[in-house]
This record gives sequence, structure tokens and C-alpha cells, in this order.
Amino acid sequence: MRDGFIKAAAGTPKIRVADCRYNAEQIFTLMREADKQGVRILCLPELCITGYTCGDLFLQDTLLKGAEEALATILEATKHLDMVTAVGVPVKHRSKLYNCAAVIHQGKILALVPKTYLPNYGEFYEKRWFESCPQGDRLFSYCGQEVYLGADVVFPCETMPGLTIGVELCEDLWASTPPSVALAEAGATVILNLSASDEVVGKADYRRQLVCGQSARLLCGYIYANAGEGESTTDLVFTGHDLVAENGALLAERRYATGLTVSELDVDRLEHERRRMTTFRSAPEGDYLTIPFALEPATTTLTRHISPLPFIPEDAGERRERCDEIILLSALGLKKRMEHSHAKTAVVGLSGGLDSTLAILIASVAMHLMDRPNSDIIAVTMPCFGTTDRTRDNAVELAERLGATLKRIDIGEAVKVHFRDIGQSMEDHSVTFENGQARERTQVLMDIANQNGGLVVGTGDLSELALGWATYNGDHMSMYGVNASIPKTLVRHLVSFVSDDKADEDQRLSAVLSDILDTPVSPELLPAIEGKIAQKTEDLVGPYELHDFFLYYAVRWAFPPKKVLRLAEHAFGRSYDRATILKWLKNFYRRFFAQQFKRSCLPDGPKVGSVTLSPRGDWRMPSDAVASLWLDELEPIEWPPSLTLHDRLYTKRRYPDERILGSFLDLC
Repeated sequence: MRDGFIKAAAGTPKIRVADCRYNAEQIFTLMREADKQGVRILCLPELCITGYTCGDLFLQDTLLKGAEEALATILEATKHLDMVTAVGVPVKHRSKLYNCAAVIHQGKILALVPKTYLPNYGEFYEKRWFESCPQGDRLFSYCGQEVYLGADVVFPCETMPGLTIGVELCEDLWASTPPSVALAEAGATVILNLSASDEVVGKADYRRQLVCGQSARLLCGYIYANAGEGESTTDLVFTGHDLVAENGALLAERRYATGLTVSELDVDRLEHERRRMTTFRSAPEGDYLTIPFALEPATTTLTRHISPLPFIPEDAGERRERCDEIILLSALGLKKRMEHSHAKTAVVGLSGGLDSTLAILIASVAMHLMDRPNSDIIAVTMPCFGTTDRTRDNAVELAERLGATLKRIDIGEAVKVHFRDIGQSMEDHSVTFENGQARERTQVLMDIANQNGGLVVGTGDLSELALGWATYNGDHMSMYGVNASIPKTLVRHLVSFVSDDKADEDQRLSAVLSDILDTPVSPELLPAIEGKIAQKTEDLVGPYELHDFFLYYAVRWAFPPKKVLRLAEHAFGRSYDRATILKWLKNFYRRFFAQQFKRSCLPDGPKVGSVTLSPRGDWRMPSDAVASLWLDELEPIEWPPSLTLHDRLYTKRRYPDERILGSFLDLC
């Protein structure tokens, strides 16, 4: 339950039709197994105490009495389990029969939730036996307890803010207005669906889409438990198709088997998304009855998959489609800007690195969309003190293979003149030495664009914007930043995608792209050592795969630092130890806060993914915000015992964070 995680499961017990005692034994055995696995929310199938396929036996009092006794047995056998379970049972009330979910916890029935929509078409005949939700007074005695019967009820957890459970049954999800919509608006963040959906060809795909789609629409966790082995096969087959979904993502799935389908739901993530999306409507308080419960707080062991590369689809086919679409979207953005500004050329500073490579590839696609030749792309390579033969040659080869107009301008002498003007020693390899080169390159690009009626295409990526790894008014500036919402890990995959795509068509282009991919990421602003790159970015700011992970969870989901750290340890446990992850996570927060001033004046650029830092779009942050709260969560300040509260507050005011001040001055 720590960090908003709670372990949940869909379960399918093996049953016998109408054998309530046997079914009760199978159910409480499955509940005990779930408890051993740390499950705190368990959903079981529709009418699993009797079996869904009892037919006209539902009209027999003997079966209904047996079902009630079986539920009483389950309550007694599981009264010490700290787990909320929804069990399917037929319930008679005022001479009517209801297809219900009994929501139970530690031997108590919290409520009986009847099915709202009763199917009476095709193979289904539920209206022959059951009624929909009752009206009027719905408190009555069942299993020796006073119980509420109704669908207008949600179950908030008193010990886990944000966790509220709602329940619907099978056909309810198929209806045009599923009860889960109102349940979510009433606060339910987790929906349980007790189902007995028979299997026919193609139905599993549709069922999966329904569950995932509903969890996305309602920003909720959705647990779907389906009937399986033991149901009558007179006319139908049930496969026990169980699903656990969260906000559109399928976390766990199981078919053709009995047992448990387990994962962890992130309730805090769901709560955040509901706060963020202002179109998510909340129902007025009082519209739904709330029946609270309490779970003993505990740490949930994570088993759900956490991708170390959240911006990269793991499926190869989906990854290719994503790469193709991102390049097209960025190219469409550039196309529109060039047409609107009547730009005759697109000017790209080509370094032989990944970012500028992607920028010129996008520019090439934009030219194709405009039916213009690639010669309208002016590729400018500007070697200086740190440029290596490898990157210079790759830049030249790439421009030539694409058919761009290539300009080679050595900026070394111009930078030396500038250094003499400001009194900067060539032996002083400080930040001025580095940034002077970056700003000279930007000046060259801007002036070449003026000469040729052009538009300077920015090359900086999302990861660099997050870390502030750009020279203010240097590579930080352009007329349109095509990579602005593409993180570094994705840049690499996009270039790799083009390399693979061009392998047969143009082997030399594919080869140069492959070599660029193998080149260490570097700004090449310090003199090379024996012809080799002397300055490797990831040695200085940290691995980009870590920073992109931090960016995704800290910005997109607003997770607190400790939770980001926990997820990173889970995702990267085999690659980095805790100390390494913690080191770079602190660095991420320090730089992210200190460098907001660069993001506050970004050039225009297209949003292509779920995370962007444009001050005109998704991210609005004051440039002078302080990171102390975030850093303190990772490394609490140890105050001397003698220091008074007044002294502590005064100290924090006077020295809010010297580390941030230093990084601000060094990285402009």
C-alpha cells in the first residue's frame, strides 16, 4: 500500500454446478492463496457459489438456501483475512431473485451489489430468473447479518486515501451506460467486474478491448474475473478469461486456467490523472452510499512490469509504427512552419551526433511532403576545438547521402578572436570556453538562414531541455525545434529505425547512421585527446536512460522522489545499484529546477508524445522555484539537536540551496 500500490487479483475457482459446499471450499481455498501472495483486493466470477449455468435450478429454494449457507461458510473461514473480496451469489429478497456480488471483508458482508443490466438475448436468459436493482428500503438480514442490497454503493478504504472500490457485473460493462461510469464519478478508483462470459471465436479480443478501454475512460483500475472450469458445457464453454487493467494498460491476463491473475494497481497514479484531467467529472456527494472498510497498512511487493524505457514501446512492431509516426508528426510541424514563413531553405547545424542527425532526417521528410528537393536543406558543419574526424566525416557523409547543400565553416578563428575580445584564455577550459563555441555556431546558423531566406531547425531534444544541457542563446535557440518533445532514448531508436529502413535502399546512408549511433554522445566542446572524444555527456550528467525514466515519472505522473527512486530500482535493478540511481536522481532534480529559465523561452516545436516542456503547452513552472523539498525527500537534512526551529527556518531562508545556485551560474 506504500506509494499508492495495492495488490489486486482476479480469481477463477474450479467449481461444480449447484454444488455450493464444494464451491465454497474452492473459493475460500483460493482466497487463502491470494492472501499468501499479498493480495488485498480479490474479484471472483459471477454466481461462482452456485455456478452461472444452473438454469431453472435458480428457482429452487434448496439451491438458494445452499448458496446462503455456503457464503456463511466462506465468511467464517476467511474472517481473519485482511482482504476485500467480491463473490458471486444469487440472493432472494422480497420474493425476487437478484444476481449479486457479495463484497466481504474479515467475515463481514459490506454490501450486496445486484446486477443492473440483465441480458436476455442470444444464449442468455437472465430475466427468466433475476430482477434488476430493487427500489426502496434495501436493508435486510442475510447470513445472519444486516446487509444493504443496492448498486448505488462505493467502498472507500479508510487507511488508503484514494482507494475506493466499485462493483458491476458482466453485462453491465457491455451496456451503453455501464454502472462503472457513475461509480467512477462517485469516487471509485478500482472497479470489480464479476463475470460469466462464455467463449466464442473472437470474443476474447473484444472483451479485452472493453476492459482496457473502460479503465482508460474512467481513469481507474479494472479487475475482471470470468467463470471457467466447472461451468456446464451443455451449450457453452467458459475459459476463465481474467484481466487486470489500469488506465488503458493491461497489467495481467490469464485464459484457459483456474487460479489467480495478480498484479498491483497504482492508486496514486489514478488519482493524479483524475486531478490533471479537468474533464473528469465527480458526482455530488450523497448520490452514492459509502460503506467504508480498513486494511492494515503494509508495503506492497511489486511484480508488475516497469519498463526501464517508458518512452519506447517494447513490442518491435509497435515500436516501428511509433517511430514512423513521430518522424511524420515532426515533419508535418516543420512543413507547416516553413510554408507559413515562406522559408526557402531549412538550415541545420550538423555535428555528426544523434540529435542533429534526427533533425536533418525530419527536415528531409518535410521537404518530401512539400515536393521540394533536399538541396533546400542547408547542412552546416562547424568544426572547432573539440571536433573529431569521426563526427566531422559522418556529418559530411550524411549531408551528401541525403542530397542536402553542405557548408563547411571552421569557427575556430572566429572563437579565438572573440576570446581575445573578452579576455578569455585559450588555456582556461571553463564554461566560457565551451559556451563561446556553442553561441558562435548559433550565430553562424542564424546569419546563413538570413542569407538564404531560411529557417534554423533546432536540434535539442527533450532530455536536454529537462536537464538544461544546452547553452543559453546557443544551441538552446532556433526558429523551430523539431526534437523538442523527443527524449534522448527515443532519438536513438528513431535514428536506428531510419537506418534499418534504408538498409536495402541506400547502404551507405544506413552505414553512416549506424556509425553515428555507435558514437558517444558529446557536445565536443573540449579539445580531443589523441583524436578521440574527450567529453562524454553521460559521464557528466548521468545516463540518459535513467534521466528519461526520471523525467517520465517525475513530470508526466508527478510522482514524489521516493516513489521515482523505488520504481527506478525495480526497473533498473540489474543495471544500476541504489547508490548510482540515487546519485543521478538527485542530479536530475537539481538541474531540472535550476534550468527552468531556459525552458521558459523555448522556440516553437511540435508535441509528439505525452511529455513536453513547452511553456506554452504542458509545462508551466516559475524559473526561480526551489528544489529543496524534493531533494530533502531523498536526503533529509540532519539538523543539530541544539538548533531551534527559528534557526532552522532562518538557515533555509538564507541558504535555500547553494547547489542549485552553483549549477545555475555554471550552466548558462
